[in-house]
Formats: sequence, C-alpha cells, structure tokens
Amino acid sequence: MGYRTLRNEGSSEFTEKKSVFIGSGRRVETEEEARAFIDKVRSRYKEARHHVYAYTIGENENIQRYSDDGEPQGTGGLPVLDVIRKSGLRNSVIVVTRYFGGVLLGASGLTRAYIRGASDAIGACGSVERVYGNEVKVKIAYELLGKFQHLLREDGIHIEDTVYSEDVEITIYLEEERTAWLISRLTEAASGRLEVRAGERTLYYKEDDRLYMDIV
Repeated sequence: MGYRTLRNEGSSEFTEKKSVFIGSGRRVETEEEARAFIDKVRSRYKEARHHVYAYTIGENENIQRYSDDGEPQGTGGLPVLDVIRKSGLRNSVIVVTRYFGGVLLGASGLTRAYIRGASDAIGACGSVERVYGNEVKVKIAYELLGKFQHLLREDGIHIEDTVYSEDVEITIYLEEERTAWLISRLTEAASGRLEVRAGERTLYYKEDDRLYMDIV
C-alpha cells in the first residue's frame, strides 16, 4: 500500500472580483510541519485578510484539519480539504490566501474560489507516488556483471550504485512486491553464485517506474 503526495512546494494566483487568491502547498510528514507551513504563508502574506487551510496527515488520513479563518462557515476550509481528498493526496497541506478586494462574492462564490485556489495550488506543486520497497544489494563475480546489467535493463530496473572491489556489488531499489521475484530471478541467472541482501521495508518516491530515496 502507498499513497500520493505533493511533489514540490508551489503556489498559484488568480483574481476574482478584485479579490486576489493565492494557493500555496507542500508535502509534510507531521502536523507540526503542516502548522509551520501555514505560519510561513501567513508571514509571507501578512497583509491578507484570510488564510484558509486544510491538511491531511497519515497514509489513512488519520489526521484531517481545516479552517475557514474568518470566512463564513463551510465556504473555505472544508472545500479545500475536499479538493485534497478527491485528488487522492496524503501528507499534504494547502493554504489559500485571500486579499479582499472590496466586492462580496457570496457563499457560493467564495466556495468556488477556494476550490479553484486549492486545485491550482495542487497543479503548481505537482504530485508524486510513495510506495513501499526494499534496498537490494547483490554481490557477484565480475564475469556476471554484463549479464546482470542486461537482465535488469530488460526488466526496467535501474541500478542505483555499483561498487567494484574483490567482487562487484550492485544496489537496487525495488517495490516490495517485486523483491522476492527479483531475488529468485537473479539467483537463477547466477546459478546460485551470488550474495543478496534485502533491506527493511521503506517508503520510496516513485517516478517513471523508478524509486528514489528523496526528490528535490
């Protein structure tokens, strides 16, 4: 089991009836990180009247928080949270800042604006998948390296690192449901002449079918 989260910190802006809406978002791991980001946005746009926000924490959305921040009840925070949830995101925080332009939007107008602000922010941040996997280290003799490189390329598996010493040790990040299969495949290809170690179950970022420990 995994989940999607925001890829980068990002923001977007639009104007609706003279009110300026700025959507900001980023991925977070804890509620403390989410609140720190909300405070950061408030400080950045300290002249703004409202900073509506929502966030979810945990793979199963164990923590969900939202605030209308002075807007009419139900017009901001909950719609922003709904956008996060309908986008399938976890561990994500969105803040939609409003500079009031002097023209009332009405409850429905406000709701539409905050939905757009949250959606645009998600688009600006992008999203990325997080999946569980293992770091697999394989030690083989030099004469097997070319065979293994070819085999892994055929299976679309990226070699993260290669260490050359008395033998060759290659490092691979692999989704957990493929780990046992790959170890069996490599063992067969090497006729058992290899050493293989699978690390503990860990969350990775997944893009273009490749796993990453971190992304920037």
